[in-house]
Parts: sequence; structure tokens; C-alpha cells
Amino acid sequence: MCYNVAVDDAAWMQEALAEAELALSHDDVPIGAVVVLDNIIVGRGHNRREADADPTAHAEVIALREAAQALGNWRLSGTTVYCTLEPCPMCAGALVLARVDRLVYGPDDPKLGAAGSTVELLRDPRFNHQVSVTRGFMARECQELLERFFSKLRQR
Repeated sequence: MCYNVAVDDAAWMQEALAEAELALSHDDVPIGAVVVLDNIIVGRGHNRREADADPTAHAEVIALREAAQALGNWRLSGTTVYCTLEPCPMCAGALVLARVDRLVYGPDDPKLGAAGSTVELLRDPRFNHQVSVTRGFMARECQELLERFFSKLRQR
């Protein structure tokens, strides 16, 4: 399942934001991710922890699974992952294990971030693979979506 979209980082992050919006329909935290290879989206995901009652149903994991299926390989070398929030330790570990080349993400996660804000898993030289990281990309847009969600949650 491959999707053709424009070529630049902003377009890919817009696609991740669109995925994040989908999480709102089932009251999940609005985080989205896309996996891009050769200017084609090969995997998409948004948080589904509440919908699936699954603690591992994070946007990044879902997108990585879809990409691996689309490519017929768990090694996702050459890919870039765009995510609307800094990955947690589980998701950062999955990015390393999948051999993702690059991560582009929105705001830092000061509680669980594992791409350098709280802990650094993606560029740890002790691992057999490191992921290049672009942090804070379109952070304001991504943060606004999260703030709207948590504001509505507090109003309930």
C-alpha cells in the first residue's frame, strides 16, 4: 500500500499531521507518523492505544509495520520517518531495530522523549545502527493539535 505525495519535509509532516487527526475519532492522543522511501509513503500510522486496547499501538510502530509489509522486509534502510511528537523509548528502539535512516519529528516530549530530550536512543554509538534526527520540525503545528486534545479532555 503506497501513497504518492510531494517531495519535501513539510509535505510529509502534513501527512503525519493528517494521521494524527485520525486518532481523534477514537479518543486517542493525536500522534501520527508516516514512513517515506524514495518520495513515496510506504507506511502510515496514528495512535490506536485506546481503540485497540494495546499499549504498543503507537503511531510509529503501526507505520513501521505497514512499511515492512509494503516492502516485504523488516529492514527499512533508506527510509525517513515523520512523526508529530518525539518518539518514546519503545518507538525509538523500533526505529533503530528497523534500520530507519532518518527521523523528523515535531515537538520534544519532556516526559518520555527518547530522541535526545529525555534519553538518547537513536544516536547511541553502542548500538549497531544510529538514526539521523531532525528535531522540532513544524513543532508549533504539532503542539497545537496536542494542546487542543488535552484541553478538551480536561473540559470533560
